[in-house]
Parts: sequence; C-alpha cells; structure tokens
Amino acid sequence: MTETLHAWMSELERDRSLFEPDKLRQRLDVLDRLENYLVGAPWEYQERIKILSAELEEANQRLYQSMRQEIQRGKGAETLLEWARAIDSDALEELRVDGERYDHLDALLAGVLQLEAPASDVAEPHEEMVFYQPTPARYIFELIRRAGISERDVLIDLGSGLGHVPLLVAICTGARCIGIEWEAAYVDCARRCANELNLPGVTFIQQDAREADLSTGTVFYLYTPFKGAMLSEMLAVLKWEAPAREIRICTLGPCTEIVAREPWLERLDVSSADTLAVFRSL
Repeated sequence: MTETLHAWMSELERDRSLFEPDKLRQRLDVLDRLENYLVGAPWEYQERIKILSAELEEANQRLYQSMRQEIQRGKGAETLLEWARAIDSDALEELRVDGERYDHLDALLAGVLQLEAPASDVAEPHEEMVFYQPTPARYIFELIRRAGISERDVLIDLGSGLGHVPLLVAICTGARCIGIEWEAAYVDCARRCANELNLPGVTFIQQDAREADLSTGTVFYLYTPFKGAMLSEMLAVLKWEAPAREIRICTLGPCTEIVAREPWLERLDVSSADTLAVFRSL
C-alpha cells in the first residue's frame, strides 16, 4: 500500500490542474480517497495527506463562495444547475434508483448553503415524529423536475428541518418556498441561511404543521416527517385544502405507501417505493 500511496500522492502534488475551478468532481473524489487513506496511513504520510486535503478544501471553498455570490445577486439558478450537471450528468434527467444515499451533489449543496446543524438545544421529538435527516440533494433536483415547479408555485415543506428543500427549490426555480418545522433550533439555522443568501422568497415557520396556514401552497413535500395518527391528521388537513385548487403532493420514504391510499389523490408515476413520488389532487 505504501508504494501505491507514495506514487499517487506524488503525482497529485506535482499536478496542479486539480485545483482549477472546473475540477470540483475530481477534487471531491480525491478528498474521499485521502480521508480513507488517512486512517491507516503510515505516520510520515499523514501530514502530507492533511496538507493536500486542506489545499483541496480551500479550492472548493473559493468555488462555493463564488456560487454564493451569484445566488445573492439573484443569479443562482443557472450557476447551481450548471455545477450540478457537471458533478452528476444524470441528476437532472433521470434518477438512479439506488436508495436514499448521499453523494457528490450533497457535498456541493453543503458547500453552497453552509448550513450547520445546531450542536445542542434540539428537543426530543414527539413519538410520531420521524428522526430528522436531510433529503439527499439528487431527490430535490428530482422534485423540481418531476413536480414541474416554476416561479408561479408556492412550495410548502412539511417538516423542513434545516431547510435544504425550500432553499434549493427557491434558488433553482424562483418559486416562493415555505418551510414548516417544529424544532426551533433548525428554523433559526434555516432563516440565517436564507438571509445570508438574500432569498426573500423563502420563509421558515416554527409551528406544528397540522396547525399551519397552507392556503397558498400549490406543492407540498413530505420526507416522511410523521407517522401514525400525526400523518393521518396531516393528510386530512391537506385534503381540506384540495377543493379550493389543484395541489401536488410529493413524498419520499415510508409515508409514500400511506399517501398512495388516499382516494382523493392520483399518483402521477409508477416509480419504485424508494424514489420520490408525485401525487395530484382529483
């Protein structure tokens, strides 16, 4: 292993083309490999790995900062979509069915949004609330494409967590986006991000989603935020909204099977259970 690692690192240290802005995907790949090597590398290589990793991260941060500046100027859609395609050419065309995993698109989104989960002050969730984890970025791009979200829509994320979905949808489509989240610490983080990125069309509300004003929503997103009676109550609230206008409901995770049983909804696809599903009110 030592000879292979030495040859590979020596090549990386000589070839500075990896630090060019358009080599983001390659840098992310190399950073993953360096992290794996660091655990078992001989001590004389560990410092070299740390130095090279820091240089690559610095190159990424410069790129992320330039993208944030574009978003702040209201030009984020073209920039972010272009980089998403460069990282994963399939991301905006056809979702690969391989489970709810995280990948390079999530690294891109994390670098651009710079959201940090609060280290403390997070309350114990209700027994029918599902433990929070962010929607993988590729599913958010899939949501935008399959639900046909445009600047005329109002997306409401029911159980928005740190706000990944409302933030990315607003940047890429210009739609008004509302995140409703019970955990106040998550809402504070999401609001700070929206303010820093100059996204006035994104709002985060700390509230029980079952009691929220949903009257403006045209697209509703649920990454299985609830289960049991709480999910049933949420669906009843959405059913109450449907007669006033056509709404789309997009789901990911185990709640999809429950939502699919609602007689007032029509499923617009026949995708497998572990992909995003889109429903339309009848």
